[in-house]
Amino acid sequence: MKILQNIRWKIASAVLSVCAVSTVSAETIDLKTPEGIIEATRKIYCSSTDQKITRYMFDGYIHGRKRGEADKLLFRSTGMTVRQCVSVEDEKRGKGYKLITREIMLYRDPVTGEVLYKWENPYLGREVDVMHVSNDPVNQRASFPYDAEGKPAAKWIGREIKDSWFINLTVPLFYHNTMQGDYQKYVGGAYHATEMFSFMGKTDDLLDGDKDVANVDISWTRLSDWLPWMEMQGREGILYVNAIGKLLDSHDELPQVLKDYIRDVEPKYMTPPPIDDTRPNATTWTVFKERTEPQRLPFGGHN
Repeated sequence: MKILQNIRWKIASAVLSVCAVSTVSAETIDLKTPEGIIEATRKIYCSSTDQKITRYMFDGYIHGRKRGEADKLLFRSTGMTVRQCVSVEDEKRGKGYKLITREIMLYRDPVTGEVLYKWENPYLGREVDVMHVSNDPVNQRASFPYDAEGKPAAKWIGREIKDSWFINLTVPLFYHNTMQGDYQKYVGGAYHATEMFSFMGKTDDLLDGDKDVANVDISWTRLSDWLPWMEMQGREGILYVNAIGKLLDSHDELPQVLKDYIRDVEPKYMTPPPIDDTRPNATTWTVFKERTEPQRLPFGGHN
């Protein structure tokens, strides 16, 4: 009986020991350290686990604006990015990560939600072909906690309000337009846009060292020139997008319209690019140029 009691005591001790280990949480992520900032931003943009696939989904509306006219609601926009992160190490800069991703956005009828392949351009009074966004890849350069001299480089750009964190990120874009000629410095035609992102979530969730992905909500606003497939030929005006979204757990959580499009048209968007992808990033302008034969205007131009 004493032997049996000893065995029971040892089993009970072992169970208690396992339970004690399982309830010990990983250390809280420290946003005051470069390493903590890198880990937290990985959880926001992808995952702190290498090659774990995550997805952002967003949905919103696109308006057109011309001086002297009321803004026009042109499209409903529904899109996603599929992504993964991979760790990279540098002797001076420490352990960082690289974000690898590709993205889709569909132009839909703002009333019916139908995916558009032809569109009646209200500014031209005629029909044009629609080219949906399918940018592959859209990768980011590696982020590290330290710079090339070993000094702290990672900065937390978020703010905490009560129990939540927020990041506002404004990205002005002005650079050579691949569809224009060689004299943009003198005659204009440069690519001009602004991306405005907001990421937000609960602080406890972000700093929980046991979780490799944060529960993130997003908003996305974009100002840009007319899209090339709209055939606006340099007319005055801009587009603006206002969308909201979320970091998802799986492909199954995407809206059905996106799952159908990926299955039928772009199956490679089930997964992100490979971790060793070194291709230049794609934009609507580069993709349109690859898919479209150039055409010259006749003397005097046309509509």
